[in-house]
Amino acid sequence: MFKREGNARGIVSMLIAMGAFGVMDAVIKLLSVDMPPMQIAALRGLVTLPLLGIYMWRRHSFHSILKIKWPLQMARGMLAIAMLWSFSVGIKSLAMTQAYTIFFISPMLIAILAWPLLGERPSHVRWVALIVGLTGILIALRPSTEGMVSLGGLAVLVAATCYATSAVISRRLSRTDSTDSQVFWVMAFLSIGGTALALPQWQALSVSQWQLMPALALSGFIGQLAITDAFKHGRAATVASFEYSALAWAVSLDLLIWGVLPDALTFVGAGVVIATGLWLLRVDRH
Repeated sequence: MFKREGNARGIVSMLIAMGAFGVMDAVIKLLSVDMPPMQIAALRGLVTLPLLGIYMWRRHSFHSILKIKWPLQMARGMLAIAMLWSFSVGIKSLAMTQAYTIFFISPMLIAILAWPLLGERPSHVRWVALIVGLTGILIALRPSTEGMVSLGGLAVLVAATCYATSAVISRRLSRTDSTDSQVFWVMAFLSIGGTALALPQWQALSVSQWQLMPALALSGFIGQLAITDAFKHGRAATVASFEYSALAWAVSLDLLIWGVLPDALTFVGAGVVIATGLWLLRVDRH
């Protein structure tokens, strides 16, 4: 019973995380018109830290930030920096659909890595669900093969690998380190590392960009807490499959903000992804 409850909580947390990150990506898209990508990444950490500080102060959890597995926390922090750098390199030469499609390989990588690192051997049902879900993403986004062999495609693949490894490490850390300490240190590494990488091209913020900072801070803060909680309470392979729900959030935000309605194939792919997620949830309840 505990296992089912844990998976259910992990799935809900993942859905919340994908919604929050969807809002964050919409803000990033607005900022990216005039701002270097790595500066946006650095600002995400910098504007989130004050919110995180208030949150941890109210929870009286600052005492936990030093009671951690330092090697794993440092590895996770370095992976976050590497992920941001490689994704920034990749997105410069790839269309967003190509980059997202390549990055969506990460749930498959999480399922694979969770076996040797966590002992969570994926069932045949989960393998089928993950493959079908990935097929839905491919239907929706229809990537060309060019992106997979280009320097940009390889960079995004590195980013996806870094993300998947970080997610599995987070699950491992949940056995000894608090959720608050995990969120704090990944934000700290993101702020320091992202700022260091962004300094050569750092630009002063305009009034309109400053106005977007609260949304960037809040969405990033909620998303980071939720995704850490998801991998803490649910099986990595199970909750990772619900990252595909990001597509539904993207469709909604595109329509709401930019008035862009996806074509029929995108809706077909989204339907496959949603149906696969519901099927996996039904299987986990039995």
